[in-house]
Amino acid sequence: MNQDSNIGFIGLGNVGLKIASRILKDNYNLFINDLEFKKGEKLISNGAIWCDDYQKICEKSSIIITCLPSPEVVKNVIEGKNGLVNYVNRNHLWIEMSTTDENEMKRLSKLFENKNAEVLESPITGGQHRAESGNISILVSGKRKNFDRAFKLLSTIGHEILFCGKIGNASTLKVVTNFLASTNLVSLGEALMVCKKYGIDLRTAYHGIKISSGNSFVHETESKVILNGSYDVGFTMDLVCKDVNLFDKLIDKFNIPAELSKIINKIFIKGLNEYGERSLSTSIVKILEDKCSEDLRADGFPEKLIDDNPKKRGIEIKF
Repeated sequence: MNQDSNIGFIGLGNVGLKIASRILKDNYNLFINDLEFKKGEKLISNGAIWCDDYQKICEKSSIIITCLPSPEVVKNVIEGKNGLVNYVNRNHLWIEMSTTDENEMKRLSKLFENKNAEVLESPITGGQHRAESGNISILVSGKRKNFDRAFKLLSTIGHEILFCGKIGNASTLKVVTNFLASTNLVSLGEALMVCKKYGIDLRTAYHGIKISSGNSFVHETESKVILNGSYDVGFTMDLVCKDVNLFDKLIDKFNIPAELSKIINKIFIKGLNEYGERSLSTSIVKILEDKCSEDLRADGFPEKLIDDNPKKRGIEIKF
């Protein structure tokens, strides 16, 4: 095996654990770290090696992936006490797969460049069920040579892979797509409630929307678990609030006279206050259900989202 067969992975949350599992299944040597050892136990039983600190991660790995919940956590992992950047060198490539602030990503990438290490930002999009199947989409920014170096590994993780140019582009595009998904989620709740009040069977409503010009990825996925009543997308209210706020910052940065983003931000802050930080993002629809004294339920929809498609070969999206 070549040097890049040794992969470090930091952050074994809902998405990170699924990505790490995909890497391990493809016979890479995987060296893992998280704040909670128990999150890595299943990976360890399948051959991953636990590293107690970031120095050990760097000693064992040439490519190091971080998949973390917020810019604050990323900052702490990279440059906190005994942070990752202290131990990297010219042989290392850091791949950041979190959804983070584009200015912070640019700043942190310079810290790595000062150590002659390489950087890619590679946020993923498409839901946890596709992260588990290996069919997630990946947005990638950085030097083209680093993209080429990492492509085999990225192909293990995902299916459709888009090179977005310079550092900052992928982070910004990911924030934009998350804003669109969040907006769509709120609008779907309102649309389904209109159908419910009118008396349209919600199974009929679901399929009517699905075959229409109003269809979306969010409808084909998140509407299912709303109609089931589990709301289980594995994505929490604090994370969606973080993402919508990042989009709001971009709106303010460019003095765009936007109205919708401010409304969406307020709606999700209200959801967070009512249901708590760790409530599921799809429970934003419960605000409307509670106000209308109506549950948006229908038979035949799954409790959890599963991508039962076989793993598809990773491809670069070219145009």
